[in-house]
Amino acid sequence: MSPEALKKLLDQYKEGAIDMDTALDQLKDLPFKDLDYARLDNHRSVRVGYPEVVYSAGKSPDQLKGILSYLLTRDTSILATRATEEQFDFVKDLSAELKYDSLSRTITLKKEDVEKIESSYIAVVTAGTSDIPVAEEAAVTAEIFGSRVERIYDVGVAGIHRLFSKLDVIRGAKVLVVAAGMEGALASVVGGLVEAPVIAVPTSIGYGASFQGLSALLTMLNSCATGISVVNIDNGFGAGYQAGMINRL
Repeated sequence: MSPEALKKLLDQYKEGAIDMDTALDQLKDLPFKDLDYARLDNHRSVRVGYPEVVYSAGKSPDQLKGILSYLLTRDTSILATRATEEQFDFVKDLSAELKYDSLSRTITLKKEDVEKIESSYIAVVTAGTSDIPVAEEAAVTAEIFGSRVERIYDVGVAGIHRLFSKLDVIRGAKVLVVAAGMEGALASVVGGLVEAPVIAVPTSIGYGASFQGLSALLTMLNSCATGISVVNIDNGFGAGYQAGMINRL
């Protein structure tokens, strides 16, 4: 339940539009709903402003369907990350509003329970085309929680002039997410060009010595550019979530 939904419920009770039993029925699953295999945190929106997100990897089709079935009763936005097409095929009959994006591997349902931010935006930047799936996970996460996103893809250091052609968009962002594999140098370059915070996402793209993203992770952690924070390898969701929080400040 979002803060807005809770306020609406309390106003309805105060004005006599609903009785106490109806209000209590709406609140009976707070603070969480126990499904045996999952305890869904219905109180999270009230505490932190965003509803719980579902990590789909490792969940059986029945478990994911049970979780989404319940979330659909809560009138809240839904984001399920790392979902497969097979998982979506199993749950898509729950609601025509559920959407699957194969690039970001997300299942989404967007409601108006999170306030949209129009005055500022997040720039999501990638070094290469192969980094786009991780970047899209970040972009979709930020968008489902109300942020506007500008995408700037394939502007890595192998052709740095491509990045400079987008400097106006990059410098206009309130916060940036930079996804890069290989040696991960793009986050440092961007960090040296902007006054906004940069969230660096190392991706598991590259040849053997990149060690599935470890090389990019270490480069980003050791960046001499200031204002850079680093999330885990391929953690587009974490970057998009953090960027959305900063954009909302």
